[in-house]
Amino acid sequence: MLVGNRLPRIPVLAFNPLYSIAGVLVGLLVGMTGVGGGSLMTPLLVLAFGFHPATAVGTDLLYASATKTVGAGVHGLHGTIDWKVVRRLAYGSVPATILTLLLLSSAQEHARNSGGVITVTLGIALVVTAIATFFRSRLVLFMAPRFERLGDARIGYVTIALGAVLGLLVSLTSVGAGALGMTALLMLYPHQAVNKLVGSDIAHAVPLTLLAGLGHWMLGSVNGSLLVSLLAGSIPGIIVGSLLATRTSDKVLVPILAATLAVVGLKMLF
Repeated sequence: MLVGNRLPRIPVLAFNPLYSIAGVLVGLLVGMTGVGGGSLMTPLLVLAFGFHPATAVGTDLLYASATKTVGAGVHGLHGTIDWKVVRRLAYGSVPATILTLLLLSSAQEHARNSGGVITVTLGIALVVTAIATFFRSRLVLFMAPRFERLGDARIGYVTIALGAVLGLLVSLTSVGAGALGMTALLMLYPHQAVNKLVGSDIAHAVPLTLLAGLGHWMLGSVNGSLLVSLLAGSIPGIIVGSLLATRTSDKVLVPILAATLAVVGLKMLF
């Protein structure tokens, strides 16, 4: 369509190697530790590169949906996805995500306030993620027997509630679908194979991050150039990190990662 005597300008996606380097570093850590990229990428974009919290969250969500689609495809081919668990999570996360996006849309005219809400929520989510990462085995050991006493129907309701919490957190901060979701699933389904829970968590994260990411894109809080640059770096980073995972000790990486997440989370809060 002509605008006056000129054609409308089509935005050009610029490639920034600095953002790709950040994607490589985050991809390496994700591949080696399994912690969700949102816990690392979103605060990095806000604190190191100065992006508005909403832009960091929205861009990271679409970035996550692309990378997790690949992971879900691999798990699907190997049959390591429990679709009943995925459905239960989605029953809670999809409505919660839509509601959160509607609330963000209504608050968009107050950009500073919405940015502040996202920053505070992100800080809290990072601190909780740090605790879940460091104490995962102890939390699972303590809580799993208690959830085991519940019947399957009640576990289903708890899983739906978990999905709702993840939908809220992921839509606001892009954090939660990885470390927090996986820790909770290990508590709720202690007899399920770990690789199936990992596959289920990743499969559920695909529609969750895609829906939330598209919502942020409609709100105008997605940077296309940043998205392309991050994907260019993170995909090879995740592959290399996954190969290195068997050669690195969790006893060294996990405490360092948990401490880093806690410090960054406190920085976001204070």
